[in-house]
Amino acid sequence: MTELATMDFHPQPQAGTARPWAFPAPERGTLDNGLTVLRCHRPGQQVVAVEINLEAPLEAEPAGLDGVATIMARAFSEGTDKLAAEEFAAELERCGATFDAHADHPGVRVSLEVPVSRLPKALGLLADALRAPAFADSEIERLVRNRLDEIPHETANPGRRAAKELSKQLFPATARMSRPRQGTEETVEAVDAAAVRAFYDRHVRPATATAVVVGDLAGLDLDALLADTLGAWTGNTAEPRPVAPVTADDTGRVVIVDRPGAVQTQILIGRVGADKHDRVWPAQVLGTYCLGGTLTSRLDRVLREEKGYTYGVRAFGQVLRSAPDGTGVAMLAISGSVDTPNTGPALDDLWKVLRTLAAEGLTDAERDVAVQNLVGVAPLKFETAAAVAGTLADQVEQHLPDDFQAEVYRRLAATGTVEATAAVVSAFPMDRLVTVLVGDAAQIEEPVRALGIGEVTVVTG
Repeated sequence: MTELATMDFHPQPQAGTARPWAFPAPERGTLDNGLTVLRCHRPGQQVVAVEINLEAPLEAEPAGLDGVATIMARAFSEGTDKLAAEEFAAELERCGATFDAHADHPGVRVSLEVPVSRLPKALGLLADALRAPAFADSEIERLVRNRLDEIPHETANPGRRAAKELSKQLFPATARMSRPRQGTEETVEAVDAAAVRAFYDRHVRPATATAVVVGDLAGLDLDALLADTLGAWTGNTAEPRPVAPVTADDTGRVVIVDRPGAVQTQILIGRVGADKHDRVWPAQVLGTYCLGGTLTSRLDRVLREEKGYTYGVRAFGQVLRSAPDGTGVAMLAISGSVDTPNTGPALDDLWKVLRTLAAEGLTDAERDVAVQNLVGVAPLKFETAAAVAGTLADQVEQHLPDDFQAEVYRRLAATGTVEATAAVVSAFPMDRLVTVLVGDAAQIEEPVRALGIGEVTVVTG
């Protein structure tokens, strides 16, 4: 008789005690050359993220050279005093690294991601790109041509065209914020290697820059590594640039950018508000999320689910520029697209949503779901080193304390329904919204005028 086999089962694992999560706290230091360094050890993150903030804001671009900061940022990866452009790219590839740079209103951001085992080599390449970029005539000319090729495509894109028009409407023509971030055809055509070099020499130096390093740093002598790479970068010391005050005109009005024959209308509604230094920011984030932060928010429930006008409408707040004294500004906006015949009805219903919100407020259920979505998913949102590094670099760029993000989540969880309602109603007052519509003016102008939501102007382009 065959004896039955028996199996031994291991005890079922028991869940451990949940540990409270908080946004990672960095260690702050300074290299001998004046470079500020924020480091954040994230066990298990074998891909290290490095972010470099350069204090070279768009408003520092010389008159007539809008876009020079963008060309400079792109040129950082186009060769150094040691390596030609192709050689630099090949060395990055051997490291398994990604390298990116872009310019925005606060300054230029340079980003690097690399496996921790290749960090020394990659940091050396990054340091050389910042310390001694080649800015070869041929490479700058190529980057200028590439940028000029991009502009017609951006103009043809309804979303990009709406954003360009909203900035033009909100800010005075003399303000850099009123003009395209990456320059116009006229200004980009004027950029050459000499202009890029002059902008670099004037604004790029370690004394006004910050490096953020995030990843599994165990076993690394990061101090020695930074000293040998970014520490070899030299430059003149300089005081931080004074930040000019920002003025904006958000008088309620409608601007239609005429696109004859367009089957959809791109909608962008916006105004300027306070930046993250304002104590109302967490409540505003919560209220804005309830208004249009997800597929179940009020705007989507009405315009997408009930009426079928759109695939989605979003409300958001985006910091444009900050200052140490808290005088920065953020763009508060509602964005989406609808089919052309329903442009008038969709805008009418959107304003009804805003009126109902102001009259009746948010519900406790809306507030609870928003808190759960915003706070509950935070550990997943910041699971990668790059996500943590990007947020820390944003905080530096916006002159915020290192514990700002952690404090925001604490305050979000503590924000009540009444406070969130007051913040979002203040953020989107119905008589202080500039509405930009990119669509067929022949079909949408009269229905929009009939709504009475502001003076209507039609522009071409």
